[in-house]
Amino acid sequence: MRPYSTRLYIAFIVFFISFGAVAQDFQGKAYYFSKSTMSLGNWGARMSEAQKKQIQERLKNRLEKKYILTFDKTTSFFKEEDKLDAISGATDSWGKNFTPGHSYKNVKTNTLVQNQEFYGKRFLVKDSLPIISWKLEAESKQIGKYICQKATALVPTAALQWYNFSWGEIRTANAASDENKGVAMIEIEAWYTPQIPVSQGPLEFWGLPGLILEVSSGNTTMLCYKIVMNPEEKDTIEAPSKGKIVAKREYKQIITNKMKEMRDNRGRPSGRRPGSR
Repeated sequence: MRPYSTRLYIAFIVFFISFGAVAQDFQGKAYYFSKSTMSLGNWGARMSEAQKKQIQERLKNRLEKKYILTFDKTTSFFKEEDKLDAISGATDSWGKNFTPGHSYKNVKTNTLVQNQEFYGKRFLVKDSLPIISWKLEAESKQIGKYICQKATALVPTAALQWYNFSWGEIRTANAASDENKGVAMIEIEAWYTPQIPVSQGPLEFWGLPGLILEVSSGNTTMLCYKIVMNPEEKDTIEAPSKGKIVAKREYKQIITNKMKEMRDNRGRPSGRRPGSR
């Protein structure tokens, strides 16, 4: 048997033995730090390095975040830690319109329930978890005290970033004809540990034989920096329940239509409606 096949076989054996030994009230908390990069495009090409650095610093609150994942055998609850803006002293209210809200995953029922707030309106997104066809790789590394295995996947961008919006998506969709329009895909690299035998991870990432401790997707990397197993005070893991119920695709259409409406109304005289004379 090849060395990698042997390691993978052992990992699965450990997974199933450990999983069966876990108590019914098993629970854990994983703390993640995320860091994103921002491309300034053609606009950035006309800026000095000092100006670029200043913008990156002002947007640090959006580019660097902390999250908590509370999980048990089959369910999890993922939320962002609130953080004050270092410059304004306020939370990033505008940026929260296009960031993931508190989310509940149930890998047994393949269910996602996530609350989203968009310009003062509450939505409750109920849908299936994304299908991620993971490829288990031979590479391994240590994160903290946990041995992790690498996994990669290619997933439609819309399946993971349905809560976000960019004018680039609109321009790309308008420029592409029906004949050559392709599905935008995003590469994912994850590191999971069979030492914690749950099929959970941050955001909507799931489906591996162990907790995902690190994941890179697009311009964002999330890294687990602390794990607390079986805390003395356990949380109740339950789905959010407030907001207008919609599916992912419906929510994406709602925010896209609203952004188009705001763009079309920009510059229009106050009180004047479309089509009025």
